[in-house]
Amino acid sequence: MNKKTIRDIDVVAKRVLVRVDFNVPLNPEDGSIADDTRIRVSLPTIKYLLDNRAKVILCSHLGRPRSADDKSLSLEPVVKRLSQLLGQEVRMTSDCVGPAVENTVAEMKEGDVVLLENLRFHADEEKNDPAFAEALARLADIYVNDAFGTSHRSHASTVGVTKHLPAVAGFLVERELEMMDKALNNPERPFTALIGGAKISDKMAMLENVLDKVDSLLIAGGMGATFLKSLKYDVGESLVEEEKVGLAQQLIDGALEKGVHLMLPSDVVVANKFDAEAKSRVVSITSVPHKWYVMDIGPNTIRQFGAKLQKSKTVIWNGPVGVFEFPQFQKGTYAIAEILAGLDATTVIGGGSTAEAVEQLGLVHKMTHVSTGGGASLKFLEGKPLPGIEALQDK
Repeated sequence: MNKKTIRDIDVVAKRVLVRVDFNVPLNPEDGSIADDTRIRVSLPTIKYLLDNRAKVILCSHLGRPRSADDKSLSLEPVVKRLSQLLGQEVRMTSDCVGPAVENTVAEMKEGDVVLLENLRFHADEEKNDPAFAEALARLADIYVNDAFGTSHRSHASTVGVTKHLPAVAGFLVERELEMMDKALNNPERPFTALIGGAKISDKMAMLENVLDKVDSLLIAGGMGATFLKSLKYDVGESLVEEEKVGLAQQLIDGALEKGVHLMLPSDVVVANKFDAEAKSRVVSITSVPHKWYVMDIGPNTIRQFGAKLQKSKTVIWNGPVGVFEFPQFQKGTYAIAEILAGLDATTVIGGGSTAEAVEQLGLVHKMTHVSTGGGASLKFLEGKPLPGIEALQDK
């Protein structure tokens, strides 16, 4: 990684503004934290700063508040959990900018931690408003980006603030970039990419980018229907992006030209309606009933994909292979996760639903890397720059 990290800058006795990603899922019943993974992954950076006597000022968004009065999206549950994990009191401000916040920060001693209230209570955060960015920057001497999951966005707390402070990466961002860059650009071969998800339009740029790098490309999920349609298969009522059928055919032809082994499902689980309680059965892709929906990959496809994955030394997986939000159609995604967990290979898992599946099975520790950023990891795999990373100081 060619960006400076917190190891490359003196943080002793400095006020350090750290952009973390504490956008944790909350339980709808009582507003408690459903999963504290995003807090835990920030701890190495926070503890390093504390060990080096910094004054640590944390900032994050939570959800999509409609206004500053949306107290259901206050970061108060986070400050309680963070205090427990750090074993010390973490103070929280009632806002993220302004005189009261500046006064709280002015009172900080070395080794103190303060968490600012939800950045998105201010619409100027997402607008990357210069005045809002400057107000954030006034709180600190140094800026650290440790929120990979928001680094693909040009917001005040990811880009604007870097115009005013020395800006470096935290340990989480460093690991994300190093792991994904190594897998994508310097992989041990054979190198396989498994791409799922609902729409080919969401993944087109990524598919085009990885096609130049992989030995094998496995395609499933909702987007698989568009590829199958391009090969003249009847996919029933499955969502097909008709305007992308030609592009799917071009990708298939491109794989053939480049010597990339492209695999599509050979059998699928179909349902009589797009519903969690639908009637379902396994059929060959040549036998999808006319009015039915493709919902998951079938057992033969799991075996065929598994055989290809078993021979791989590097695997990138982005996107579930079935309609993962319905429990009945999670089997294919779970089976793929189990296969990857048993590989003697570098396994890099994209964020979002893919990471969720791995976490639900308790297999995170068996993967080489599980990304914390769905949108950011997708942008990286597309080969596009991430604004929040580009804004950091070069080594």
